[in-house]
Order: sequence, then C-alpha cells, then structure tokens
Amino acid sequence: MKNLKIILIILAVAMMILLSFMPNNTEKKEQKPIVAVTTFALYDIVKHIASDTVEVVNILPFGVDPHSFEPTPKLMAKIEKSALVIYSGAGLEPWVNGFHFQSKSIDMSHYVKLRKLDEDEEEEHHHHHHNDVDPHYWLDFANMQKATEIITNALIELLPQNKQLYEQNRAKYIAMLQKLDKAYKTQLSSCKVDTVVVSHNALGYLADNYGFHVESLTGLSPEAQPSAKDVTRIMNDIKKDGVTTIFFEHFVNDRVIKRIAQDSKIDIDVFQPLGNITKDEADANLSYEDIMYKNLKKLSKALECN
Repeated sequence: MKNLKIILIILAVAMMILLSFMPNNTEKKEQKPIVAVTTFALYDIVKHIASDTVEVVNILPFGVDPHSFEPTPKLMAKIEKSALVIYSGAGLEPWVNGFHFQSKSIDMSHYVKLRKLDEDEEEEHHHHHHNDVDPHYWLDFANMQKATEIITNALIELLPQNKQLYEQNRAKYIAMLQKLDKAYKTQLSSCKVDTVVVSHNALGYLADNYGFHVESLTGLSPEAQPSAKDVTRIMNDIKKDGVTTIFFEHFVNDRVIKRIAQDSKIDIDVFQPLGNITKDEADANLSYEDIMYKNLKKLSKALECN
C-alpha cells in the first residue's frame, strides 16, 4: 500500500512537470501584439503581410460608413492598447485630431501620392472636410504598393523575428497589385463611353489613372443632400455623354439615384470604393483583390469597353 502511494505521488509530480512544459495556447494568443487599422484597404494589407502573427483590430466595424464614423470609448481603449495604429489620414478620420496614441501610429497619407481636387470638387469638399485632397488614395495601385512597403517595415520593426515571412508576403502582395494595375489598363484601354456617373465621387484616382471621366451627384461628400439643381445637372450629363449605368455605394441613400436611373432609363449598380466593406462582404471573406476585380468588371461594362 505504501509503495502504491509513493508511485501515485511520483506520477502526479511527473504530470505537473509535463504540463508546465506544454504550450499555453490562450496565453500565446493573448501575447500577440495588436495592430489597429481604420480602413479596409489598410486592414487587407496587414492581414496579408502579418498572416496570424498579430491581432488585427479593424477600428471601423464592417458595414459602417467611414465618413461619419465615431469610435466608442470602449474601442478607443482598445486602440490605446495597440502596439501599432495605422490610419488613413487626409481628413478621412477627423476623430484622430487631438487623440494621443500611446504606441507607434502611422498616418498613411504622409507616404502616398495624394490627388489634388479641381476647383469644382474643392468648393464642394470644403463644405464638409476643409482640405483640398481626395482621401480615397487606396484606389491607386501605386499608392497601395507604397502602403504595403510602409506596413511591412513597421511590422518588421515590431516583430523582427518574422522578417523573412513579412518580406515574402510583401512580394506576393505587390505582385498582386501590379497584376491588378495591368488588368485595369488592358480592359479600360478601348471603351465607347468615357464617363461614369456616381452618387459620391470616390473614383478620382481610377479616373485619372485609366482615362475616364466622373460626374457625381454630391462630389466627395456622401453625406451631402443633392439639390434639384444637382439632379438636373446629372440627368443632362447622362444624356450628353451617353452614360449607360449610374453607380451608388452601399452606405449612401439610393432613393435619388434610383429615381434618376428610372427617369433616364439607364442601369443602376453598386460600386465598392473600399473605404469599408459590408458585413456580407466580410462574411464572404472578400479581399481587396476580389472586390477590385468586381469593380473592374462593372466599370468595363458601364464604359462599354472592348
């Protein structure tokens, strides 16, 4: 009996020693540094470069309009705990003004080429954002490559032991962006129509890079209410330019757009400018690449490209 007790004690001690050397998955998960981002394009870059080495917090919940979003105190506390915060800048997130980031933060608009607004765009935009640049720079694939470089370097600085992984993922992501650029150049090179009509002009970078024009109902301000004059102007543009499709966004009220499409007898479709994505798109695990190819197909159809 005494020998049995000794054996049991030895087994219990051995079990405790064994358990102490086993990895604690919960603890390991908690130790992942948090990287917080504000727009879907930046989120997509971080997810592809970092893989599962960090916890990515999307500050802007899926399905929420980025132009009118204000983070809750709970979310702000999460941001403060982040090892790295990457925000879009260029006036897209007014809530960052005066906010003190405890860890490293990156305003990505400082590293990309920003599109200056023309006089008409600037007059409209100043009513709402008080700056003279188009904040939708992630629709320029060259800007996305620059953002990928900046994010990769920041991740290497944060977790240098993963440098090789991050550099390999960066090469793949940049190759994807270059392939996208080539596809847009090829498919939009020969088109019958040279103008698209949109509810909110987020397409300026694409239009400049691939040679088409954009007429918008509310300029760069999706929250602006179109006037009767705006509606008349757009309907005249549709007739003059032979426009076949009018685009709107998920986060913009489509009532006026639908009426214009019906009265003008043209098609209506959703264009995804990727400031944020819908919950359905998130549930479908769609990437920046997936959505930009969907956008290309819609643009090619609307412009009647060969």
